[in-house]
Amino acid sequence: MLKSVTAAVAAALWSDPALAQERIRITSDWGEVAVELADNDAARRLMQMLPLSLPMRDHLRQEKTGRLPEPLPAADRQQDFAAGTLGLWASGNLVIYYRSGRVPLPGIVVLGRVSGDVAIFDRPGPVTLRLERGP
Repeated sequence: MLKSVTAAVAAALWSDPALAQERIRITSDWGEVAVELADNDAARRLMQMLPLSLPMRDHLRQEKTGRLPEPLPAADRQQDFAAGTLGLWASGNLVIYYRSGRVPLPGIVVLGRVSGDVAIFDRPGPVTLRLERGP
């Protein structure tokens, strides 16, 4: 039952942001995932910055977070997120959530959704992520 409730919450969270047809690939020493980008200016600007290599640190045992080389444009924000959300906290902090939850105001800009096993990031410690245009 818990899995079905979690799936329903994740589906509801993703019903709002429109996804573009653009995909990126995120790789690390821990594995690889694909990401469908959201249809917003921040995600489009992220795509223009690729390829990127970002050192990420674990934060609150729910996400990996790292600093982008430059800020992304503002876009609609939300407080709830699902495991697999690629987001933007502040204008230059990229986050990839490996657990579902909620953030305080002003919330996050959703940049995309992981379509692979985001659990590869569910381990303590830093990791370097490589972001590049995907298949």
